[in-house]
Amino acid sequence: MRFRYSAAENGKLVKKAVVYTQDEHGINFSDVDSQAVYTTERLQHSGYETYIVGGAVRDLILGKKPKDFDIATSASPARIKKIFRNARVIGRRFRLVHVYFGPKIIEVSTFRSLKDGATSNTFGTIEEDVLRRDFSVNALFYDPVKQLVVDYVGGMKDIRNQLIRPIIALNDIFTDDPVRMIRAVKYAVTSNFKLPFSLRRKIKKESSLLETISPSRLTEEIFKIINSPYASEIVTELDALGLYCYIQPNAAELFKTRPLFRDRYLKSISALNKEDEAKQPGEKLASLIKDYLADESGWNAESGGADQAAATKTSGEEINAQSDRYKDAFMLVRKFVLPMNPPRIELDNALRLLFAEQGITVKKSRSRDRPPRLNQGREALKTEESKESTETKTTTASAGKDSETKKGHHKKRRRQRKKTAEKTHQGE
Repeated sequence: MRFRYSAAENGKLVKKAVVYTQDEHGINFSDVDSQAVYTTERLQHSGYETYIVGGAVRDLILGKKPKDFDIATSASPARIKKIFRNARVIGRRFRLVHVYFGPKIIEVSTFRSLKDGATSNTFGTIEEDVLRRDFSVNALFYDPVKQLVVDYVGGMKDIRNQLIRPIIALNDIFTDDPVRMIRAVKYAVTSNFKLPFSLRRKIKKESSLLETISPSRLTEEIFKIINSPYASEIVTELDALGLYCYIQPNAAELFKTRPLFRDRYLKSISALNKEDEAKQPGEKLASLIKDYLADESGWNAESGGADQAAATKTSGEEINAQSDRYKDAFMLVRKFVLPMNPPRIELDNALRLLFAEQGITVKKSRSRDRPPRLNQGREALKTEESKESTETKTTTASAGKDSETKKGHHKKRRRQRKKTAEKTHQGE
């Protein structure tokens, strides 16, 4: 174990961080993404302090292989962009850099300061940046080149004690960003860690702050949950802490009034989240609406879909009825998942999968497949082409008539000149 020191105002050295070697932190280097190592190494060779940060370091220490790797550095976004040609600067308030390796993206951020508090958007030092992070288990810095973990806030100790501990003061952590309540629950469940009593009490007390969060952010968090193999456990804990009623209020209300619905809902979510199974687009979203739709539509899951399948082979009126039924169901489930606002195509795919389970195939109409503006544009183009064609024909016909008229005048003049010449010849 090593220590990192920095000079205090009086000139004396003060211990700032604990530095763990590979033998002490136990990270398996083969689990570290090669592009993340390359990005870190390039920035370090350019003279900038650079580390892998966040949840990736936590998961590596726990022996898990992270899906995403984020990097923090002392280099400014402009400098990062010059170092990597395959990079793109994004963001307005605080600019980040995405370094592209084919479909993979490594996100690189510049150390932020505490000048304006924990939500500061100004550049700073690593000592300031670490204090901006939410929980100690996410505030570790890993150097894959030297294979060292730098710990400023006791995060390694909390990982060993399986504890979720906030870095930012309890009075500020959730008022700054209420979504941190959801993340605290996710970290605890996915890592099998404990939430301290004081933190649980604070979450219950300030759960209503989630009402201020935009639908887009809530949608993002919901998709993260249903794509997790721990989705059922996360929803259970969110409900226990009084958070799920702000994320999926309609479902949370049914949990209270229909206990059996709650059990089926959680079972549906759990069944769709096996890490080794590939899922169709919309299939995981279907887990949120499956049981509600079954209750509201009156489908009998045990009867199968044979009768429904036969119905789809009847007359055109029956097909139209099924289409109307689909439209009603779409509006129903769209209201059910509010304030979540999933992409229309995702919800459409989810609903069609559920209809297909009942033996009902809903055909997509051309008018729905083709955007209205595109149709209007094409019709306008056809009308314009028709006008141009008509005008061309009219112009051509008019030109032909003018040509014939001119030819007639020329012939008449030639005849007159010929008669005049003959009379002159006779007079001579």
